[in-house]
Amino acid sequence: MLPPDPGRIMGALKYAVIGAMFEALWLSRLPGLVRQLSQSRGVIFTLHRVLPDLPADFSPNAILQIRPDFLEFVIERVRALDVDIVSLDEAIARLQAPQKGRAFVVFTFDDAYRDNLKYALPILRRQECPFTLYVPTKLVDGVGEVWWQALEDIIARQQGVAIAGDGESEIFDCATLGEKQAAYAALYWRMRKMPEPDRVKLIRDLARDYGLDLDQHCRSLIMDWQELRTFAHDPLCTIGAHTVHHYELAKLPIDQARAEVVQSVDILQSQFGRAPRHLSYPVGGPLSAGQREFDLAREIGLKSAVTTRPGGLYPRHAKTLQALPRVSLNGLFQQQRYVDVFATGALFTWLGKVGAG
Repeated sequence: MLPPDPGRIMGALKYAVIGAMFEALWLSRLPGLVRQLSQSRGVIFTLHRVLPDLPADFSPNAILQIRPDFLEFVIERVRALDVDIVSLDEAIARLQAPQKGRAFVVFTFDDAYRDNLKYALPILRRQECPFTLYVPTKLVDGVGEVWWQALEDIIARQQGVAIAGDGESEIFDCATLGEKQAAYAALYWRMRKMPEPDRVKLIRDLARDYGLDLDQHCRSLIMDWQELRTFAHDPLCTIGAHTVHHYELAKLPIDQARAEVVQSVDILQSQFGRAPRHLSYPVGGPLSAGQREFDLAREIGLKSAVTTRPGGLYPRHAKTLQALPRVSLNGLFQQQRYVDVFATGALFTWLGKVGAG
């Protein structure tokens, strides 16, 4: 039996606090006033999965998925707020303009999940909503590891998991919902802190020991190249790079980090006939991408690169286009009343500063 996990408790507390803040901001009607008075020019939304089914009780990755009806409501509500939905290139042009124009949002999807084709694309087309899709090429090949989801799927169906160590195995009980959550949190953060080769070995060993075919798992979740051509040929879609293996670049030697980006650009150009000009850093937080990676993206010649650091877009970001913040459309906060908050970049800039402090 694992002791209570402080990280999990703090995570639950964090989301409870965020939910309370969303409620307070919505009730105050403050977002509308902030959008009018702030120097923030727009927001880039981060999305991953779009699925109609409610997540299971044990779904630590539910933060990465929203419902199709919520996606459609966000699009409609943003426009009702008199906010433009624009492509990433148009957003950059507006950032570089000398005067503040109309507020805007950009929709971006990471990882090329297959459900984007089935559930998101019809909505985006119906709504004539431009968007960017960031593609990790090895996952599209079907031979990478969607390791965060694989870890969830292994723990979900086990009563316990064992991690081989020096001379003995470390046992994680997974019989109850609380034990599953604690085991996932412990192993997820262990993997996040590991060098990438060690993380790959650990998830591959776990998958082998508990009967999960990682390649098949990847193929079931991520589009293949033929499916991706539907996006690449759609005028609403901008294809962006998301590295080859979806490794956290800050954990790699500089030459390997460069190869991850350059090779992904080359592969996408070979597949679709044009080189992507935009990058999304895998995972994208401060532990995954920092100044070294921002400089690298600029040196390679990419027009922009996005993080997952929260915040709105300001005129100053025209000078740091390889370190753009985004606002996550988090699956835990799919209440329609929160969309006004999501669309207010200045609030997330402030929340990011509070979190950093």
